[in-house]
Formats: sequence, structure tokens, C-alpha cells
Amino acid sequence: MTSAEREFDIVVYGATGFVGKLTAEYLARSGGDIRVALAGRSPDKLLKVRETLGESAQNWPILTADAASPSSLADMAARTRVVITTVGPYSRYGLPLVAACAAAGTDYADLTGEAMFVRQSIDDYHKQAVDTGARIVHACGFDSIPSDMSVFALYRRAQTDGAGELGDTDFVLRGFSGGVSGGTVASMIEVFRASSNDPNTRRMLEDPYTLTQDRAAEPELGPQPDLPWRRGREIAPELAGVWTTGFAMAMYNTRIVRRSNALLEYAYGRRLRYAEYMSVGSSVAAPVVSAVASAANNGVVALGSRFFRLLPRRLVERIAPKPGTGPSEQARDRGYYRAETYTTTTTGARYCATIAQQGDPGYKATSVMLGECGLALALDRDKLSDLRGVLTPAAAMGDALLDRFPAAGISLQTVRLGD
Repeated sequence: MTSAEREFDIVVYGATGFVGKLTAEYLARSGGDIRVALAGRSPDKLLKVRETLGESAQNWPILTADAASPSSLADMAARTRVVITTVGPYSRYGLPLVAACAAAGTDYADLTGEAMFVRQSIDDYHKQAVDTGARIVHACGFDSIPSDMSVFALYRRAQTDGAGELGDTDFVLRGFSGGVSGGTVASMIEVFRASSNDPNTRRMLEDPYTLTQDRAAEPELGPQPDLPWRRGREIAPELAGVWTTGFAMAMYNTRIVRRSNALLEYAYGRRLRYAEYMSVGSSVAAPVVSAVASAANNGVVALGSRFFRLLPRRLVERIAPKPGTGPSEQARDRGYYRAETYTTTTTGARYCATIAQQGDPGYKATSVMLGECGLALALDRDKLSDLRGVLTPAAAMGDALLDRFPAAGISLQTVRLGD
């Protein structure tokens, strides 16, 4: 059965989870006549979710699928063009579904922020997915759509202007309101656990090209620290007076962006140096906040693996926010993010990409981004890249997402700042 002959366009796997339900709600509102099924372990819970989704979703089929049952995942993957999954931590539950989609030639999108899960997905299933024509697309939420797509938009703008390749490129989170999802916390715990048990894993996580396809082909650009702190004016004149610290998710997002560049045959440029920061403002206390936050971030990374190795799993999971839980609708609606990404090209041209979205980044905004990735994979196949295998959002569907963002309430604008 070819992809075009599949029974469904999209299956939402994990639809009873908090973000899974939000994603299903988004597809019910914005998916038009798209053929959707809901999947998970409990048919009864899935039926209750479906009842809340409105009239357009009441005929959506219910599929029983479980990570512990590879045959159920294989059956699900064979029936749809795209699977979007919110079932994490992905290092614990994700690879069987990647395997099923790679084998069936089915496109896949997830929300993982776990670098070693992506690394294993590449090592185990990239070649098979290339052979079957599957697009396995990781990082389709707040980690790492704003980062990945901002750099892709800058590349497209510089290309259109004939302004050369990207050089020093810096993402700065300027504004943010919202919580960290339980799923994100669970993923971070899994990353710490993996690095605590294996020195080789720790070394791989420290490599700026953790997710590269061919490490020997990557440019050697010297140190590329993950959690630096800088004065804003050192990043761009427009940030004079602003202080920054390293963005907590930079260790993951930067590797996704570098993988995009490699997958696109270094279209961004072989001198691309990419870093991520978070603004801490311009008050008198901002320099101190910047330094303290940077030290704290680096301390968490340095000591985190040892800390989680010493603590019992049950205690950590009891303290951490629970996956599948989240804030109220009112709180989700109040959330937002805005980020600016500055670059200087090889011809000396300077650009800024600004991305902004209303909605709690870890929940509402993420569900919109994941939903749009699923819709792009299912409906915009003529706009997708020719690449197959384990991909990034920009490498798989960059142009399609740029076209989809405005209608989805995601603003992504590029401006030329001068030379």
C-alpha cells in the first residue's frame, strides 16, 4: 500500500496525554477535512477525549497501540501517512514507533528534546527510512521549531538577497511566559540518567555535532559553548544595554540547527557558528543575574548526571511535574514567547529574524507547532524537501512551514539590518 492509499492522513499517538489532547483539539479546529485517528493504550480514555473535540472529530477512529506491543505500532504505522506522537520520555518509549514508521515508509513527527534518543534514531533507522521513503522528523515543538526555523528563514532571506552564507548566528529569547511541561522535565531527567551511566554518552553530549551524520565532514570552528553569557551589544548593536545568559535548551536546539545545515549540504554555510541566549534585561542588576544564571546553568549540567545517579528514580519522579499534566486554559492562553536571531553573512550583511507566538510555549504553542508539522507532512508533500531518513523540521519541511506559519498564528519575520 502506497502512502497516498493509506486509510488515514494523520494518527495522533498519545492523544490522552495533555499535549496530545491539545494537538488533537488543534487538528479538529484547523485540519479541515483531514482524515485523523486517535491512538493510545486505552480505547475508553481515547473515546472520552474524542467527545471533547467537537463535531468535526466525532467520527475519528480509535486505534489501540502500545509501545510494549511492536505489532500494534506496525499496524498503526501501516494505516496512515503520518504519525505524530507525544508519548515520552522518548528514550524510554519512542524507538519502537520510529522502527515501525521507518519500516512502513510512514512519516513521523515528535516533540523530543532528548539528544541521545535522536542519536540512536539516526544510528538505527536513518538508512532504513531513506530506503522506504519515510521522513522521521524530531523536535517539532518549542524544542526546536523556533530555533530551527528562524535560522532557515535567515538562510532563505540571505539567499534571495544574494548576500552570501550565514556566519555568526545567535538566537536570543527576548520574552517568555509559561511553564515547563512535565514531559520536558521527564525528558531532561532521561538525558541526565543516560549521561550518568556512560562516559561515552557524556562526551557525545558535549560535542557540538552530537547529531551529525558524518562527524569528519563537520567544520572545526573552535569552542562553541552551550551556555555562555554575553552583553547584548556583543551579539548585535540592537541589543545594547541588554544582558543575556545561556538558554537552558541550547544544548539540544543548537545540535538540531547544525544537523539541519549538514542535511542541507551546508547550505547555511560551513562557517556557521550558532549559539542561543536568553535575555535577562537591562536593569542595574542584569549583569549579576546574567553571571549567576550562567553559573547555575553550567552547574546543573555539570552536576546533574551525578545528582540523578545518586537519587532514587521514584524520588525524582515524585518531585518533578508529572507528564500528562499542565496549566489551566486561561494560563495557557496568557503564555507567549518572542525570540530574535541575529546573523552576519560572509558578505558582511546583517539580518534579524523575529519569531513570536501567543500561547504557553510548552503546551498551547507546542501543540500548534506539532499540529502544523503533521499537516505539512500530510498535505504539503509538493513543498517538502526530497530528503528522507531521520530529519529536522527545517530540512524536511522548511518552506512548507514558512508558508503555514501565518495562518497558524506564528509570526516569523526577517529584516536586513545593514552591512
